Amino acid sequence: MSGQKDVVRELVRAHGQTFAEEAGITLKDTPQPLYRLLVLALLLSARIRGSIAIDTARELYRAGLRDPRRTAEAGRQRRVDALGRGGYRRYDERTATQLGDGAQLLIERWGGDLRRLRKEADGDVGELRRLLQEVPGLGPAGADIFLREAQRVWPEAAPYVDRKALDGAERLGLPKDPDQLVKLAGNTEPALLAAALVRAALAKEVAEDSLRRAA
Repeated sequence: MSGQKDVVRELVRAHGQTFAEEAGITLKDTPQPLYRLLVLALLLSARIRGSIAIDTARELYRAGLRDPRRTAEAGRQRRVDALGRGGYRRYDERTATQLGDGAQLLIERWGGDLRRLRKEADGDVGELRRLLQEVPGLGPAGADIFLREAQRVWPEAAPYVDRKALDGAERLGLPKDPDQLVKLAGNTEPALLAAALVRAALAKEVAEDSLRRAA
């Protein structure tokens, strides 16, 4: 047990940065950061390098597409251009459409404010996950990414340790049980634990580095 605790401690210490932080998003329970996280989750859920998705999220922000209304009003070509500048060219046409349709849905159904979606779920994490998947382009993987990060400001979702994080735990020789992982992590914030585990799942080098540090 102590060896596993050491692995978790070193993993989080060296690799416990959320993907929102990497994308320059200071996450708060306010409309704009939550929307930026939603867009990031959509981008990360495609079969494309995470670094490209993060760069593209930054580029969309620089292009002014910071909330549903601005995204909807920007026009499809402006969205395509921003996605291309971020390196998201393989999926730029489809994703530009999804961003526009998703922005319109958020405006019409929840007034552009994801806190209203949260209120509709009424503390039910399964319902939260289902409602998120109504956003065009956001499937189960995207909903998991969003909730894994949003648990920092939506505590009813915590601890959220999804399948990808459990893949990281397996690579590290840790239990594939969320409750056991949270126990091993002690006072570590669940979002940081989950992000670090995902990084271990995505990159063998992260797992090897953490195991070496803990040895």
